[in-house]
Amino acid sequence: MLKLNYKIIFHFLGLLLLFNGGFMLLSALVSLIYDDGVTFQICSAGIITLLVGVISMFLTRNHTKEMNKREGYIVVAFGWIIMSLSGTLPYVITQSIPSFTNAFFETMSGYTTTGASILNDIEAMPKGVLFWRSTTHWIGGMGIIVLAIAILPLLGIGGMQLFAAEAPGPSADKLHPRITDTAKRLWLIYFGYTVAETVFLHLAGMSFFDAINHSMATVSTGGFSTKNASLAYWNDQPIIQYIVILFMFLAGANFVLSYFAFKGKVQKVIKDEEFKLYFRFILVFSIIAAVIIYLKADHSISTIHHPMVWGRGESAFRHALFQVLTVITTTGFISADYTLWTPFLVVFFFGLMFLGGSAGSTSGGVKVVRHLILIKNGFLEFKRALHPNAILPVRYNTKAITGDIVFNILAFFILYMLSFIVGALVFSMFGIDYTSAVGLSASSLGNIGPALGSFGPVNNYAALPPLAQWWSSFLMLIGRLELFTVLILFTPFFWRNR
Repeated sequence: MLKLNYKIIFHFLGLLLLFNGGFMLLSALVSLIYDDGVTFQICSAGIITLLVGVISMFLTRNHTKEMNKREGYIVVAFGWIIMSLSGTLPYVITQSIPSFTNAFFETMSGYTTTGASILNDIEAMPKGVLFWRSTTHWIGGMGIIVLAIAILPLLGIGGMQLFAAEAPGPSADKLHPRITDTAKRLWLIYFGYTVAETVFLHLAGMSFFDAINHSMATVSTGGFSTKNASLAYWNDQPIIQYIVILFMFLAGANFVLSYFAFKGKVQKVIKDEEFKLYFRFILVFSIIAAVIIYLKADHSISTIHHPMVWGRGESAFRHALFQVLTVITTTGFISADYTLWTPFLVVFFFGLMFLGGSAGSTSGGVKVVRHLILIKNGFLEFKRALHPNAILPVRYNTKAITGDIVFNILAFFILYMLSFIVGALVFSMFGIDYTSAVGLSASSLGNIGPALGSFGPVNNYAALPPLAQWWSSFLMLIGRLELFTVLILFTPFFWRNR
């Protein structure tokens, strides 16, 4: 039987609970400010979470400092589960979401920055609960940055291996030699973007409460809104949607590149191959969607809440750009019901669910850099067929990528597609129709939110059967944590000493 350092595992889990409890108390403060009647309940949830965290850390205070790979996997996977379990308390204690299954689904959707919701009337929820709901996004997004930059490369997985290949470890060409300093700098950018978007949205006409909630949801690429119609509520204020578009773009890009840009190293951003492809994907796909919307889509049904205000051409471009960005970055906001925009665009947006944002961003999905390496390797296979003795390495940002990384990406892609297929099959076992099952699997695994069919952009997940909610939550978790991190725990050799 595998010997694990349980003390260090429970010490880290206790630390995560302290973070969770602290943010619950912040939500209780918001509840007090808006006098929504649930301050005591949210405060109780925070105190319970803090106490469990303190007890866990106190009992394991004499832990050893070293953590091996197996313990790292366990901390990452169970950390998200523990956060989600404790995160249900504000919902359950306030009776905002009395069902534990529904509360867990909503919380896992928040921490994994998926944005799928079972709430039928969001606007009727207490302000403190809505703030907690958005906070789960923000905490999850923060955690993902640290995972992608600092932890997953140490475990030998994750899209940021490619960044590590360009600059081994968090050193020199990275932000700072120490992982903790790297995380601090990225958190500062993350926090800065949140504050900046809040200010811009408030100046553009959003209430301060709506502005800060949507900022947390945008920067984390989460997608929870304080309105039932999501961003379509502000279809008569295009400037608000353009601000969200800008920050979705920034959140879907590698946060390390944001750091370089702020340091004046703009050339590093411009020359980055992943960023260039990310930008081109958004531009080309937005133009394609805009042209089709302009020529063929029925504009009377292309908006959910308000009519067009800046002309048909601008409306087509804005909705196309908004929806392309929200799917690629896996944010999940809605400005229109794209399932009503011709069958081609329905399939088109379904395809975009498998793209994902950049490595080192808060986006979910496969990630642009993996597609880039797969495309490059695919073209090289043609050359290798003609020149079998030639040494033709895959290059990323002018540097050769090792075969191990290419194989890792190929394995990830195969595992991702298998998970998608199995996910859809399981959903169909719960009596869900084909279109909805396929959409649910792609959306849950990619942490996108809106799906297809009965769970499309203008619908929520309230009709999802309880067992299907648990399955969707599992897909959200493995998709958010790059598959290997969670699935390796189900392999027998993980639990063996050798």
